[in-house]
Order: sequence, then structure tokens, then C-alpha cells
Amino acid sequence: MTGSDIRWETVDISIPEGCNVILGQSHFIKTVEDLFEVLATSSPTLEFGIAFCEASGPCLIRTDGNSKDLIETAAENALRLAAGHSFIILMRNGYPISVMNGIKQVQEVCRIFAATANPLQVLVFESNQGRGVGGVIDGFTPKGIETAADAEERKSLLRNIIGYKR
Repeated sequence: MTGSDIRWETVDISIPEGCNVILGQSHFIKTVEDLFEVLATSSPTLEFGIAFCEASGPCLIRTDGNSKDLIETAAENALRLAAGHSFIILMRNGYPISVMNGIKQVQEVCRIFAATANPLQVLVFESNQGRGVGGVIDGFTPKGIETAADAEERKSLLRNIIGYKR
């Protein structure tokens, strides 16, 4: 492969039943510890696993969390991605909306690619230097435009089931 050759692949992210995933990019080895702090202080019931693809030095996949199965699955996902300075958070008993602002406030976090419970595919590009995330496919293609009945159903879900804007 020469410097101008680029290959790409689609990597499916494994999301355990009942979990959400957050995929992002960072730039420093302390990412795992800082993300742990944000997640651990967000809710006493949140279970999570973090994996971070280090992009310099020993280039290891760094892990942390409070749930062994989620740590292992996050690490397996990160190993398949193998994209420099990317991180994966798997979480159970909580939702990304509850932790996103805290994650975005972590000084070394550069971007968030996805936060979802949907099936997630990551477009990974590879050069002779390494691999990086180009984008994501989050869920499925829209099937149409919502009707008035669909809008009412959405509002009912938000207000009556989730408890938003009562």
C-alpha cells in the first residue's frame, strides 16, 4: 500500500441486548479514566464498559468500566475497529442523553460519531499510516414522513412513557 492508497471497510458494532453505545474520538491516554469518571458519577445504577484505541506509544486498547461483560464487548468492538484514538462506551441501565454533555466536556474528547441503541455500522478508512473513522450508519433508512397521528404517538411516548415535558 502506498501513501495515496486508501481502503475502507464497514465494521458492525456489537451492542448487547438492552444497551446503548457511544462512539467517539479523543486524543490522549487519560481518556479512559476521564470517561470513567463522567459515567460513574452520572447514575448509581449505570453499568458501562469503555474501550479506547491508543494511537501512539504502545498503541494498546485501553479499557475500564464497572461491568465485566460490557468492558469485554467494548474491547472486542474496539479491536475490530482498530481506529486510532477512537473510543467506545457500552452502557446499560441508562441512556446517552444523560451522559452526553459530560462526555463532550471531557477536555480530550474531539467528537462524538454516534450515540444509539440502533444497529451501528462504522465506516473505517485505512492508509499506510493507520485506520480512522470516516462516519457511521446509525439504524435504518427512513420509510416516509410522519403523519399527524405519528406525531401524536411520538409526543405521547415522550410525555406519557418517558416523562419528558409533562
